[in-house]
Amino acid sequence: MQITKELIDNTHHQISQRLRTTALDYSIELSEKTGVNVWLKKEYQQFTGSFKLRGALSCINQLSQTQKDVGVITASSGNHGLGVAMAGKITGTKVTVFLPANTSKVKLTALQHLNANVIVVDGDVLVAEQQAAELAKEKGCYYVSPYNDPYVIAGQATLAMEIHQQLPNADTVFISVGGGGLISGIGSYYQENKLETEIVGCWPENAPALLKCLEEGKIIEIEEQPTLSESTAGGVEPESITFPIAQKVVNTCYTVSETEIGHAMYMLAKYEREIVEGSAGVAMAALMQQAEQYKGKNVVVVLCGKNIGFDKWLQVIKQYEDD
Repeated sequence: MQITKELIDNTHHQISQRLRTTALDYSIELSEKTGVNVWLKKEYQQFTGSFKLRGALSCINQLSQTQKDVGVITASSGNHGLGVAMAGKITGTKVTVFLPANTSKVKLTALQHLNANVIVVDGDVLVAEQQAAELAKEKGCYYVSPYNDPYVIAGQATLAMEIHQQLPNADTVFISVGGGGLISGIGSYYQENKLETEIVGCWPENAPALLKCLEEGKIIEIEEQPTLSESTAGGVEPESITFPIAQKVVNTCYTVSETEIGHAMYMLAKYEREIVEGSAGVAMAALMQQAEQYKGKNVVVVLCGKNIGFDKWLQVIKQYEDD
């Protein structure tokens, strides 16, 4: 199934009433500091604290009542699981979530509050995805992929529709990338509507799985290092549909260091009074790194989530508090 304009429009019509239209705010301070017209898409304002509810709701919404009654299974480093759990609560669907062992406690606690059945696995998010998919096949449940599902991607594309409605003359959109669902959705919206906005993919240097796949021209296994951007960590599922979509819609790619991610998170707190997670810091860090190239342009930075543990946030503050 292709991510067509019709699919995106229909998805928006079906799920928009159950979502928040999140703010797209111009940052006076960050614009002055960078020389770029910086617009922050504050998707961390979404229910569950990230964009993931869009794709989850889109996916579960298209299931039959029988499938909803059986329940769904998913895997996540946290945010996608929260989105699926909330979508399950909205639609009356039982949800089981497989989590990697390094998932933050704040996300684990939030999942438990949403009454999801949580299974923690010994391994990274790719191992969690594989085990979840196997159990779904065994039990005849629908597996809600974090990114490898056209309905999930169409749900994420509704974020691009909001951005375009709020800022029709956006020159560039900076997007942090994990499995590629968000950038595939946003990029597909702009491409399907024949808009010339530049789509920029942003990765942590420690976790560039999809980027390395794009560079190699095929899906490969990548050994990643720990990163502040937990939500974008993990490999790409074999035969993932996000890979060929990303090949078509991503115009530019940047990587950022852990120091740059932490600094961007601190700057967002200092100038915007907003606490965001590492994945949101990745997109902001990439713009700060490349600001010279975008001076005078209208640039949207997607701040995709806010679910960060207090201990990790204190580490960021201590490192940059004298900046």
